Amino acid sequence: MCDDLGFERLLGEEGFFARMLGRSPSGAGREPLYGPDIPVVLLTGGPGMGKGRLLRAVRDRFATKLPVIYLDCGSPVYADRAEPEPGARSAATEVLVEAARRLSTWQGTGGSFTFPRLFAGLAMIATGVTDGTPEAVAAEVERYAELPQRQRFRGLGAGDFWRGALLGAIRNLLATLSGQALDPYSAAVSTALVDALVSGLAPRGKAEMARVYGAYPGAAGQPEHGLRDLAADFKAGGEGREVAERFLFQALREDLEAAYTGAVGWLRRVGRPAVLLDRAESPLGEQLLRAVLIDRRDGQRDRVVIVGTARRADGGAFLYEGLPPQGVPAPVEFRPADGAPPAWSRRTDATAGRAPLADGVLLLRMPLLTGDQLRRETERRQRRAEPEGGTNRRRIDAAVARLSGGRPHTVIRLAEAAAAFRMPADANDRAILDAPLNAPGDGTAERPVAEVLLRELVLDQLPVRLPAEHHDHWLDLLTHLSVAHDTECADVLLRHHQRGRVHRLTAHHVEQLLTDTGWPACERHFIGDFGLRQLLVHRLYALQPDGAAWYADHHLLRDHYTGRAADEAAPSGAAFHSVTAHRMNHHLVSGGVDDVVRHLAGTLPGRPREWCAELLEIAQAPYPSGADTRRERARGLVAVDGPALRRKVDQLLHAVWLCEERTRPTGRETARTLAQLLDLLSIMEFEGAGQLGRTATEWSGLAENDQPLLRCTCTDQLGRRR
Repeated sequence: MCDDLGFERLLGEEGFFARMLGRSPSGAGREPLYGPDIPVVLLTGGPGMGKGRLLRAVRDRFATKLPVIYLDCGSPVYADRAEPEPGARSAATEVLVEAARRLSTWQGTGGSFTFPRLFAGLAMIATGVTDGTPEAVAAEVERYAELPQRQRFRGLGAGDFWRGALLGAIRNLLATLSGQALDPYSAAVSTALVDALVSGLAPRGKAEMARVYGAYPGAAGQPEHGLRDLAADFKAGGEGREVAERFLFQALREDLEAAYTGAVGWLRRVGRPAVLLDRAESPLGEQLLRAVLIDRRDGQRDRVVIVGTARRADGGAFLYEGLPPQGVPAPVEFRPADGAPPAWSRRTDATAGRAPLADGVLLLRMPLLTGDQLRRETERRQRRAEPEGGTNRRRIDAAVARLSGGRPHTVIRLAEAAAAFRMPADANDRAILDAPLNAPGDGTAERPVAEVLLRELVLDQLPVRLPAEHHDHWLDLLTHLSVAHDTECADVLLRHHQRGRVHRLTAHHVEQLLTDTGWPACERHFIGDFGLRQLLVHRLYALQPDGAAWYADHHLLRDHYTGRAADEAAPSGAAFHSVTAHRMNHHLVSGGVDDVVRHLAGTLPGRPREWCAELLEIAQAPYPSGADTRRERARGLVAVDGPALRRKVDQLLHAVWLCEERTRPTGRETARTLAQLLDLLSIMEFEGAGQLGRTATEWSGLAENDQPLLRCTCTDQLGRRR
């Protein structure tokens, strides 16, 4: 696939990242955005929006011109590396070591970087090794031997910081101690390290060590105290360890800043270095983001561009430090389609030091693909000639657009699967979900593209805070919830499908988990993303033969709202104005079409306006798989018994259902059918019939332009995109 699909405005010579990094992909200088205080940039978007793809594209475009480091915070490798020595390492220290090692071998303009400040802290926490002997500490310190030494341009810049002798002094001291009969964890080991890290330095180095480690909490300007306290806090674990890890991240950024601000750095280095944190919504990623945001709120300044990913639209709950996001000034956000990046600055009033961490971020909204981009992506993958003039291709384009909603990853997978696919005549868009696809890298035979997408968008991106006991049935729960509209019917389904489990999720829990994962909300659908909902509906129908699981869930909800019929006056959530409409919706899609028609025909006279609103609510439902007779029934081509009013209501219900499901084009034919049926009803002999003429004009205009008749967040988005 094309790595920069949808990212052209961000990655170009004059794009956002060229401005943020101060250099273009070709190497030309650019006036840097913001500074000297710069925001942490968070790429916001749910699964399939391309956050990781964009970070990798930034790395690939810029890493030969600037020191740009990509780190996957969701990878287990850092915890695995820390496991052998839990007292001297952590996932956080291992990710910092990884970044420093890559930068210590960077061969671009200005040469490699050294990390004496970071090395000093890592050397101190090495005293927490399991053995605690001088030999064990020495072996641990050797892991970081390359960090304080320059690979190229030795003796320049930071060379006089250490005069090339410190690492040797540490080795000699530890070797001397190893020959002595010391108890494990003897204070002599720690004292020797502190002496080597402070006393063995040139005057400039001592002053710098005092500036950095003398600022450790409680050190009172004494670097010896700061180093010992850092080691003690790390060993203690908990919040103390987090303070130590945050300080080590600051030390790494101090090392990078020093490489740019010295006389040699000023002459040789250009632009800004960058650390790209993929899957930063993970505990490790959130910890790193929190660390830099706290430091910068406290006044620490450096030129390191930190770019992380955030599934949640608001950037993540941790940014608001317990305050409701709506009660905090919204972070500055940038949508690439808006053009120029927005102005950004940190608040400077008396509350600046107490401002939520959100004050220090810039939210970059991941772009959906435009209609043109989407069509180009599907067209370039088509492999079959179109003797009928491209009818099949245009139908596939429309299906991909609706099922993906412009979500880049979904577009790419559906376009791949549809490359040689023929849409059945008058097919529902979900037919394309059965198209076979070879998922890259999994080494398996072809699988339906729906299965591949559910694996990649749901199972491979479980909510970070989903308890482990729910991992095995998360997809099943979401599948059943695809037929829910609000929290009440979601809870009905959850209670039924979690029977016998000790630990259960409620609708509120699931809502929060979906929000945390970046899936949007909708006031009329519990699964608020249209494309995800269609994938789940498709899976639900196939769970059991002949759609048995589909019908069982709708029957369960129908029966629940039948039991609430006496409570008709009570509100039924945002999706329905009445319990009856909610009940009829589930009855409609589970075999009760004739009952719904009788209800509608009997309640139309005298209340046309309310009746039209109820009709739209009842018809906002998916259609089961298999043969679809709605179009023929809407046109009166299927024989239906009963009086004229009931027959016309039957036709209108099926025409509206076609429009409201949003999984096939409506266009002029359906618009004409709607107008004709409503016009015919408007001249019938019942009270208020004449009011339906205005509705005929409104609804037919919407249908002709593939707009939803009943607007909601997810289907209205489809209408605008079309």
